[in-house]
Formats: sequence, structure tokens, C-alpha cells
Amino acid sequence: MSHCRRARSLNARTVATNRVAMIRWIAVVAIALVAGFGGAAAWTYSGLGHESTRAYLLENPEFLPEAIEELQRRQTAEMLEPLRIELEAPYPGAVLGNPNGSLTLVEFSDYACGYCRQSVPDVEALIAANPDLRVVIRELPVLSPQSVEAARMALAAARQGKFETFHKAMYTKDTLSAENIAAAATEAGVDLAAAQAAIEQGQFERQLQNNYALAQQLGFTGTPSWVIGNEVMNGAVGRARLAEAIDTARAAAEES
Repeated sequence: MSHCRRARSLNARTVATNRVAMIRWIAVVAIALVAGFGGAAAWTYSGLGHESTRAYLLENPEFLPEAIEELQRRQTAEMLEPLRIELEAPYPGAVLGNPNGSLTLVEFSDYACGYCRQSVPDVEALIAANPDLRVVIRELPVLSPQSVEAARMALAAARQGKFETFHKAMYTKDTLSAENIAAAATEAGVDLAAAQAAIEQGQFERQLQNNYALAQQLGFTGTPSWVIGNEVMNGAVGRARLAEAIDTARAAAEES
């Protein structure tokens, strides 16, 4: 079931540590503790089932949450790597901020989602504060039939170079209806006849299907959902959390 979400992070925050080797083997221990019988086998055959290891964990249990966070971070990075090029490549024109920015924030959104609407000023503030930020909007209309119609019109607006104006206008409407979709398009200067012809010809269906497929691969079941760097987040996580993720992605890019 799809939802419009307040906030729930799908991956733990990266925790900086200079004990990389220690985290590596504690992460395996965490797998053993979480994964039951299979985890017990990992414990045995990894050679970690030594009394000194057990004693260390009992004396320092605070390392387990840190290890699990590190494990989740690595799993998320591995999941994103084969998807990154496709994920960060926008539908032509469906971009906010700097279209040539070195940092890419991907947002999966639905015009019927109140939390997506709530996130609009956060995204605008982040764009203003980060001149190198490119925001790729992926239409994920999951809440209503009107969501699908609005998403198609958004892609038609993008094709005509009117995406940002339509995007903002759409979120000013109190309700999502055919009349308000047309009104937002008119306010954005969209050629409605051309847009409707493209919609009727099914020119945007492949893009929407691609977005659904990407969302499924990322484990998204609602909107808004976000990806930046190696972080995946679900819900209206707020400006501060997004800013933190942007800073982390920038630091990682500068180190690589």
C-alpha cells in the first residue's frame, strides 16, 4: 500500500569512526545476533566466537548499534551503485536548482501528497543555500487517479521547459482536480493542446513506469522519498536532515 509519509529513514545515519577494523568484525557479530540460525553459523565460521570477543562485546555493548549503522550504510551504498546513473538522470527538464550541479538530490513525489507539499519550502531553501545542488524530481503518482494526471502534465510541462513553474503552481492548489491541473499548467504557460496530445499518445508512460520500478527497487512505498549520495530517506524528513545529507554527500565527493 502506498502512503504519503511524514518521515522515516530507510537507512541509519553514517557514524564517523576511526575504528574501521573493529566495526567490520562487530558488524558480523550484529548479523549473527539479528539473523538467528544463519547468523549463528556466520558467528562460528567467521572465527569470531572466541571468548575474548564475547567479553569485549559484553564490556562495550555501545559498539553494536554503531556497527549495525555501518552495516546498513554499506548495504545502502551497494544497493544504490548499479542504479545511480539511471536514478540521477532526470526526465529532460524535470529539474529544480542548478541543472548542472555537482550534487544531486532525487525526490520521488506525488502532487496529492500533503507531506510533499510541506517539503516544497525546504527544497527551495536548500537550493538557495547550495548553488551546486541539482534536484531531480521523479513523479511517483501513487495516491489517486488525479495524481497520475498531474504527473503526466508535469512531464509535458518539462518537455516544454515549464516544469519548475508548473511544479510550484501545482502545489499552491488546495485540491488535486482536472480543473486545478489545467489551471496550474495555464499559469505556467504550458501549451495545453500540445501537452494533451502528448498525454493521449502515451508519451510519458514509460517514464512513469521507470519511476515505479526504481521506487520498488529502492523499497519506497510512499512519498516524499529521497536519495542523495549514499543516503536513502522516506517521508518529510525536514530541512535540517536533508541539509545534513547534502553536506555528507559533498564531503564524500570531495574525498573521492
